[in-house]
Amino acid sequence: MPAPTVSGIHRGYIIPIGGREDKFTSSKVLTRFIELSGGEDAYIVIIPTASKLLDTGSEYVKIFNNLGVKNAISLEIQNRADTYKEAYLAHFEKATGIFMTGGNQLLLSTILGGTKVAQLIRRCNAKGVHVAGTSAGAAFISEHMIVGGANGFMPRYNMVNMAPGLGLTNKILVDQHFSQRDRLGRLLTALSYNPFVTGVGIDEDTGAFLAHDGVIEVVGSGALTIIDMSHIEHSSMPDARDNDPISLVGIRMHLLLEGSKYDANVHEVRVI
Repeated sequence: MPAPTVSGIHRGYIIPIGGREDKFTSSKVLTRFIELSGGEDAYIVIIPTASKLLDTGSEYVKIFNNLGVKNAISLEIQNRADTYKEAYLAHFEKATGIFMTGGNQLLLSTILGGTKVAQLIRRCNAKGVHVAGTSAGAAFISEHMIVGGANGFMPRYNMVNMAPGLGLTNKILVDQHFSQRDRLGRLLTALSYNPFVTGVGIDEDTGAFLAHDGVIEVVGSGALTIIDMSHIEHSSMPDARDNDPISLVGIRMHLLLEGSKYDANVHEVRVI
């Protein structure tokens, strides 16, 4: 669950990114994250745990430095023992932004889940620190996360695999690389398990900037696919078996481009 906020302090932005964000030309998504976090005076803590590549953290340090950030620190957390290192934990006291890289989201959940690091990320966000994640890092942001599944348009029984996420928000359920990997069906299947949340399919080089008031803003070159389950009238999920297709009646879907906003509390689109 999200950590409680302190009176008078707004929760920081929660920023799932669809993966493959532009890092070297316009860099719109990363630039907006940096601006929110304090610009050149930002203190960005990078968590490369999802990646098996040993240079992922150091590469993102270079990327943030090249975008003007003076202080970008990578915490090389590769196992649960690393989450107890006081030298790592101390950086969260200075953080104005936290960034989780791509890779395998199960590495994030199995290594960070239930640790002091996971608690600190939630507490930092509750105190106003902005938290972004790309690809696997984006999936991990929500209370529940998609960890795998089949591609395709039609939702089907057993189409998606899920696991507990970080729990920064319980308003949305994220799927990344959305249009590029044809993931509408698996997001719809995941949402059919619990229509309480709003589905957010995020294209590559695109970020969903979720503010403290529940409003999501689109930033980047792709689209957000918003799936509103608040008016659902019928789901055939309880009666489905094996690979049966799922009937969902009364859902709403929006495709939003940069500058558009969606209020996840009242389920309204604001197009600029």
